[in-house]
Amino acid sequence: MSVMIDKLILAPYWLTLKMRHVFYDHGLFRSYPCEVPTICVGNITAGGTGKTPHTEMILETLLESDDWAFRNLAVLSRGHKRSSRGFQQVGMDGSAAFCGDEPLQIKKGFPAVTVAVDRSRLEGCDFLCHPDKLEGSRKGRKCHNRDFPPSDLIVLDDAFQYRSLRPFISIVLVDWNRPLNKDHLLPLGRLRDLPERLRKADMIIVTKCPVYMENWEKAGWVKTLGISDFDTSSCEGVNRDGRKVKVFFTCIRYQELQPVFPEDGDKRFTYSKKLILFTGIAKDTPLRMYLSDRYKIVRRFNFNDHHKYRAMDIRRIMSAAQENPTAVVVSTVKDSQRLMDCKKVPETLRQRLFQIPIKVVFLTGEEKAIFTSSLLGRLREFRSE
Repeated sequence: MSVMIDKLILAPYWLTLKMRHVFYDHGLFRSYPCEVPTICVGNITAGGTGKTPHTEMILETLLESDDWAFRNLAVLSRGHKRSSRGFQQVGMDGSAAFCGDEPLQIKKGFPAVTVAVDRSRLEGCDFLCHPDKLEGSRKGRKCHNRDFPPSDLIVLDDAFQYRSLRPFISIVLVDWNRPLNKDHLLPLGRLRDLPERLRKADMIIVTKCPVYMENWEKAGWVKTLGISDFDTSSCEGVNRDGRKVKVFFTCIRYQELQPVFPEDGDKRFTYSKKLILFTGIAKDTPLRMYLSDRYKIVRRFNFNDHHKYRAMDIRRIMSAAQENPTAVVVSTVKDSQRLMDCKKVPETLRQRLFQIPIKVVFLTGEEKAIFTSSLLGRLREFRSE
């Protein structure tokens, strides 16, 4: 029903997407592979599926393996809403304004991994494989930091719609709270691409699930994705094109509060009964539900996704903090990257500012083991193809 509504009401948008994919699928538009293995982490919905924590989970999986622990890994992102242009390497001392909040978050979590941003993923991958090309390139001359090793593997953050680059492995994330068969294309819904594109995924991860799901619940959910014969013991089903695809289920696990400004943070505030929450993410409902079990949320500020914090926002948050002098002030790790770009955060507020890290975990140990073996096994096939 949702597909029919999209075809009728959003016919121009639906047709544009359809024709674009037809041209790529039939070779009228060229799609190029990278010379090193690439893992695309993407979605079909606009925001909110958890690409960044899943990218971090994939990096952890690779770094824990014997195959990739000592290799040069890289992450390439577009760098949403960044001020810089062209190809840029993300540094530990970088700013969210310059390179984007999510790439900066990944870099700080994985200092040994090369993290870069480039609107053109094709050129970005080429620079990551051949850093020396930056010297002779007009685009490369704009790069502020060209010192990084040639990459052996590249994780592509949010590149499923970037058809010019053909990834070696495509991992598509789907939000458990927003089944694709009940959603619509933008602007009626949150779909940025056609649901049928899910058939091109090598792996699908259903994110933000309840902590526990029965096998029959998983099998029923997978059916909504157009996948049949799903075997929960192997996490494998068959899509409508007859291709076998792995489907996994993950949930969010919140970590202990950490000070945004470690040199100023006073951890005594974390024992408060009251909390002030501010976020600039796609959806803060799961976070609010988690925090409300431990704290009374006395004030909440809900900004747009990737919101750039300004002095006026700091004054509003500071005013709420003054009204609630014992409350801890909490936000997300992604928001914290943008908040640190604000030069005039009062010291009294810095003491009370905390971020809540998150990790994604598979619902069962068996799923994690199958995901790990499937990912590493597929990567071993790269040189033979």
